[in-house]
Amino acid sequence: MKHVIDGHFDLLLDVAVQREHGKRRVIETEYLPDFLTGGVQTVVAAIFIDSQFLPEMGMRKALQQISALHAEVSESPDKIMICKNIDDIQTARETGKVGFILSLEGAEPISNDLSLIRVFYELGVRFMGLVWSRRNFVGDGSHFTPTREGRKGGLTDFGVQVVEESEALGMIIDVSHLNDEGFWDVMAFAKKPIIASHSNCRSIVGSMRNLTDEQIKAIASTNGVIGMNGVNFFVADTDEESDLDHLIDHVDHIVRLVGVEHVGLGLDIIEPFKKYDSPDSLATLPRQDFDVVKGHSKIPELIRALTRRGYKDADMEGILSKNFMRVYKEVWK
Repeated sequence: MKHVIDGHFDLLLDVAVQREHGKRRVIETEYLPDFLTGGVQTVVAAIFIDSQFLPEMGMRKALQQISALHAEVSESPDKIMICKNIDDIQTARETGKVGFILSLEGAEPISNDLSLIRVFYELGVRFMGLVWSRRNFVGDGSHFTPTREGRKGGLTDFGVQVVEESEALGMIIDVSHLNDEGFWDVMAFAKKPIIASHSNCRSIVGSMRNLTDEQIKAIASTNGVIGMNGVNFFVADTDEESDLDHLIDHVDHIVRLVGVEHVGLGLDIIEPFKKYDSPDSLATLPRQDFDVVKGHSKIPELIRALTRRGYKDADMEGILSKNFMRVYKEVWK
């Protein structure tokens, strides 16, 4: 079975909440079967902090999520492990475990304290997602829908320092959720390959969360990778068109622009977490969100759809894991 990396999954928010309510072995019982069915051996587990906890509880919530993952590994040591380097990923594959890599989805947990980046690095965080779709000390996020706000900004002076310090430690900079102004600032200051862990093509779907053709070319010029996002909002303009074929349209577009070596998977599977959405917040959305890939167990369907489009085994191995692995090898220490 091919090695599959999911470059973005908000797993830990749910795991931490369930553990707070007394549940144990959450990953083993609720997520592992789907990972195994889908051939997913490596998962980038995002640390996401809900806006209601900011700013005061950003660090605490992040540490709770990291602690939850460590506790899960201690309860299921023969099935899952934390990966901090390439050797760990290989060990997980060889021993039949699913490996988890920690990522910050938004730098809110470090607040405006540069020294905390090293603390999170030592805890295993290997990706610095600079922002979520809101403003923080680093810069401005790209909103999902038009929002009343003042003038947008690029990276702050602190944001520039975060990029430089993260790269110096061996963390990969992730520009998904960053606004256009901040994106181009990252390109000006970053020295290593950049990823957009879960973003599609703006020329196909006009969401600000998707990337313009020029941004796709810029990421490719760093030898970086773009993870395909399976949330309907970013796949097609209508729910009826939000399907596997339209998701692969985004793959095709990037391949035509810059080559297959810059495409990965960052499916951003959301439906397991919709139980936390309030009816009032859902009512504000122009469309209800759903997954085009219905869980990790359905990744073989995505692979078959890519095959039908003419992608060969070597291309597929790149999309499923090798392209991201190339970036990991280049940036991590």
